[in-house]
Amino acid sequence: MAVQKIIFITYALFLFFGAFMGWKAGSKMSLIMGVASGILVLLGVYLAGVNLKNGLILLAAVGGILSVVFLIRLIKTHSFMPAGGLLLISSLFCIYCVNLLAKQ
Repeated sequence: MAVQKIIFITYALFLFFGAFMGWKAGSKMSLIMGVASGILVLLGVYLAGVNLKNGLILLAAVGGILSVVFLIRLIKTHSFMPAGGLLLISSLFCIYCVNLLAKQ
C-alpha cells in the first residue's frame, strides 16, 4: 500500500500544482477546481486507508471525471499542453485505480 499511497499523493500534488499554475495564468476556476480535485484525491487516500475498495472507487471516479474534462478541453483547444498532458496523466491514474479495484 505504501507505493500506491505515494502514487495517489503525487497525483494530488500534481493537481494542486496545476491549480496554482492556472491561477498564476489568471484562471480562478482552475484554482478552485484544481484544489477541489486535489482534496478529493486526498480524501480518497484517507478512505483507502479505512476501506480500500471505497477509497479506490472515489479515486477512480475523480481520475475518470478529470479525464473527460481534459478530453473536452483538448478537443476545444487543439493544444496538447496543458489539456492533453493532464488527460494522459488522469487517464493513467484512472486505469491504475480501476486495475487495483479489479484485484480486490
